[in-house]
Amino acid sequence: MEKKEGIKERSFEFAVTVIKFVQRLPKNFVSQKIGGQLLDAATSIGANVEEATGGFSKKDFTFKMGIALKEARESNYWLRLIKVSELIKGEDLDFLLQESVEIRKIITSIVKTSKGQ
Repeated sequence: MEKKEGIKERSFEFAVTVIKFVQRLPKNFVSQKIGGQLLDAATSIGANVEEATGGFSKKDFTFKMGIALKEARESNYWLRLIKVSELIKGEDLDFLLQESVEIRKIITSIVKTSKGQ
């Protein structure tokens, strides 16, 4: 139960940090397009975690957490792309990259546990 509650808060805080980060991206087409993709994926993690914890069945819970896991992977992809293409630099980018990895690991563990693996 503690892991589920922890990931709810952690994914929410991750979304807030990403929102602030995306607002600081350069105002050009590429940055805004990639920033929008990151924003969609990062905010979807917490939304799906919230839906999962309010699910009607174990199957529903596992399905929604699986979506959250996919969104965490996608968030990491966009963050890596931003870093390698040097759209923006800074410690906050490194923090977000690390946080996306940690969130992915936590959700992976939750999904495996809920599947009985």
